Amino acid sequence: MSERPKVYSIAAHRGFADALVAGLVPRYSDPELGLARLTLLLPSSRAMRTMSEAFIRHYGTQEGRNGLLMPRMAVVGDLDLDETLGALFDPIGEDSPIPPAADPIRRWLMLAEMIRAEKGTEAPKGAALLRLAADMATGMDRLLVEEIAPEELLQDRVIEIVGDLQDHWRAGIRLFASVQQRWLAELERRGEVDAAARRNMLFHATRRKWRECPPQTAIVAAGVTSAAPALAKLLRTIAELPQGAVVLPDLDLSMGAAVWRELGTAGAPEDVGDPPFARGDAVTHPQYHLKLLLNRMGVNRAEVQPWHRAGMGAGPPERSRAISNLFLPPEASKVWAGLPAEDRRLRGVRILRSANPEEEAQAIALLVREALEQPDKRVALVTPDRGLASRVAAHLGRWNIVADDSAGRPLSQTPAGRVLLLLGEVMAERAPPVPLMALLEHPLVGAGEGRAQWLDHARALELKLRGPRPEPGLEAPGRLADAEWWKPVEAALAPLLAFEGDARLAALIDALAVAGEALCGLGLWEREDGRALSSLVEELRLHADEVGTVLAPEDLPAVLRDRMDAVAVRPPWGGHPRVAIYGLLEARMTRADLVICAGLNEGSWPPVPAQDPLLAPAVLRALGVPGGDFRIGLSAHDLAGMLGAPEVVLSRSARDLSGPAIPSRFLLRVEALLGEQLDHHLDQRSAELARALDRAEPAPRYLRPAPEPSAEQRKVAVSVTALDRLRGDPYQFYANAILKLRSPDPLDAEPSPAWRGDAAHKILERWHREKGELRPIAEQVLNEMNAHPLMRALWRPRLMAALEWIEREIADHPEREVAGVETWGRIEVMGVTLKGRADRIDRLPDGELAIVDYKTGTPPSALMTENGFALQLGTLGLMAREGAFKDMAELPITGEPTHFEYWSLGRSKDGFGYVQEPVLDGRKKSGLPREEFLVRTDEFLRDALGRWILGSEAFTARLNPDLPSYGEYDQLMRLDEWMGLEE
Repeated sequence: MSERPKVYSIAAHRGFADALVAGLVPRYSDPELGLARLTLLLPSSRAMRTMSEAFIRHYGTQEGRNGLLMPRMAVVGDLDLDETLGALFDPIGEDSPIPPAADPIRRWLMLAEMIRAEKGTEAPKGAALLRLAADMATGMDRLLVEEIAPEELLQDRVIEIVGDLQDHWRAGIRLFASVQQRWLAELERRGEVDAAARRNMLFHATRRKWRECPPQTAIVAAGVTSAAPALAKLLRTIAELPQGAVVLPDLDLSMGAAVWRELGTAGAPEDVGDPPFARGDAVTHPQYHLKLLLNRMGVNRAEVQPWHRAGMGAGPPERSRAISNLFLPPEASKVWAGLPAEDRRLRGVRILRSANPEEEAQAIALLVREALEQPDKRVALVTPDRGLASRVAAHLGRWNIVADDSAGRPLSQTPAGRVLLLLGEVMAERAPPVPLMALLEHPLVGAGEGRAQWLDHARALELKLRGPRPEPGLEAPGRLADAEWWKPVEAALAPLLAFEGDARLAALIDALAVAGEALCGLGLWEREDGRALSSLVEELRLHADEVGTVLAPEDLPAVLRDRMDAVAVRPPWGGHPRVAIYGLLEARMTRADLVICAGLNEGSWPPVPAQDPLLAPAVLRALGVPGGDFRIGLSAHDLAGMLGAPEVVLSRSARDLSGPAIPSRFLLRVEALLGEQLDHHLDQRSAELARALDRAEPAPRYLRPAPEPSAEQRKVAVSVTALDRLRGDPYQFYANAILKLRSPDPLDAEPSPAWRGDAAHKILERWHREKGELRPIAEQVLNEMNAHPLMRALWRPRLMAALEWIEREIADHPEREVAGVETWGRIEVMGVTLKGRADRIDRLPDGELAIVDYKTGTPPSALMTENGFALQLGTLGLMAREGAFKDMAELPITGEPTHFEYWSLGRSKDGFGYVQEPVLDGRKKSGLPREEFLVRTDEFLRDALGRWILGSEAFTARLNPDLPSYGEYDQLMRLDEWMGLEE
């Protein structure tokens, strides 16, 4: 073993991967075997791909070389990427005293059962319980990575802190400790260990093996920055091997000793008994985790040597000095005031400011497109914002540039994942319209040659399902769908609705998989997302069955979404060879000629520190576990590495999806460091181009619509309800009666006033005709209308109270005879058909008629009737006077209408229900006199017919804007473009 550890650092400006290759080739290459004898330890599989590309680039510049033998690459494993250690540390088929690792899904389910057993009736239910189990598993892994034994939770240093904590923290620690003991007993029973513990064991075993018998070939650990104690000791051993070396990325060797000390203790307290991490430690500094790693390796920073080779994509040398000054800790940053220009120079770094995420994505896409015009120039977009990454990829599609996001998409956002989630929602809510139709119209469902016919049937069903939610189950949509098409659909979905109450999770998952395959065939599992879904389903089904996990069907969608969000589905092949989109983890060790760091807002880069829900920050600090702010330092180090590229663009938007955004603390530091030079680094050209790309000439002002159809087109029948629309807003009449345009209700719509009124009318009509009891009739009608139980429960009490008021009101006036109910009629006025339906017509003792109209809400005011805008009762009266309506014996109803009544089902001072007449009598100040009611109505009617139906007056939009309107045609008339701007 070497006396002095061989530890190197590659400066940020040199480009880690290319600089590493440039140094490895002359040092370890063999004329015959190339680098085949070299073993390269890397942090992740993504790093292996990055190094392979760097080797190819390097050998591509060497003349006379026809091929190469690359080194053996092994992954030490990054828990953030959920990767295994690789065969170097965990050889397959080799006898080992190290126990097997417990399956993480089985552990998650077992922890949920243990929490349930520990807390009893106070345990959370369903998805909340499983989320708590996942958080507990994460907390256990954090302690295991740091090699903190369970008994350390009971040490005096922790107990003293616990006593000063709030009650919820104390309860959380007690629960954590109790469940952890249960889990350790389970592991001992099965002869297993946690995956993180096994990882540590493999590191220790490999370290002992290499110390006792050093390898005869070279081993280089490169780019590994994890400060886990077991890994740090292994790296120390590698650094001491005769042909070993450790190469660190972006360790600042130019930082002064005083500044290095200001970073804090970093796991090496000065006095015995002090916590490993002091309160004043600069854990958010990009060099802090590297100092922690060196301390745990037992290596002094002075022992680290610079790596003198530079990569193909190296930046200017002065960049590293500026990066070092950029991230100075608070006390040391006082030197900024007198910092010379050459020490703050960031030549090649531009700052892009955008108004919103969409503009930012468009501007970045333009930067990428522009860069690709230069031969061999490589571009990398690095952002933790996956939404921004997908926007940029979509904008690049404008120029047929395919850029895959190497960070992948959550399984829940892929087509296969959506199918399973939709099936879960159908199961949980018993086939509600929205998830049911989203499922049946999903691209994977019904795919194949009959896809067009499948969509025809599905869309026809969707149109019929629009409106309030029907009763739960498959019967309601089954009555509306094509019978032959619906039969296999029902056969696939019926088993999902057979579960009642809590059921075994394995059975629920199995039912979803069977239904998904019945609807999608094998296409559900074929692509990369299908394969990931298949793996997840099999693991969940296997371990849920073994553990015996029980779950209510209502909680299944949330549980599935949580698990799917943790599974990243990456594209199986790359896109454009010179364009890459990375997340922060994937971007480590990568380098490009132009690096765009986007999404530089607080909460994105750096992210909001995640807090353990069970272990208080003070407890973690006392145990020696880095806190949540530690990840801010990691994201700062990621940015520092990106800043070493030849060209860098730092991008942010002033707003995000939720509102105004706060600039990243890192970006603010860059702007502060630049000082007076900031204006020279602002690059708004791309943002201006992005705005100009979609900018159009100002559209001419849209005038108020006033269509003038031909005389032939105007010859339409007028309904008594449409007359008010004709006089108040002629354009709406034009769109409805002449253009025949209807706005369909959305799926699962709230019960509209029209729907509630229709229900009330049907109930009253059947009650009048059948002479039965009102309440059973109401229940029967609501059942026939597929009224959802929730809607029925909320609206039925009010409806029944109003209907019973009508029943009493009719019984209290036996002298009034109900002559007709829900009776249709029509007459000709000036050669135009006037049609309508009377809700009820009563015959008074003197032979006169009372026109009754039911309203579920507030009736029109008498003033509206006086002004000629609420004429329904009057026009029905005109029709009744002409004998247009028939009674229940189908005989004409004759008589003179003298009473015009609104019977409202709304709230009154005595409960529900009241009668109102828009007639001017008594103390009323508005309305039409009773003796003039029909005369004035006839005048208003003839005026409207003469002007718009028989005349040539334009159908002007919102002719009377103060009148209430449903707004059904506001978009068609482009209301917001002219309302209030009229001359």
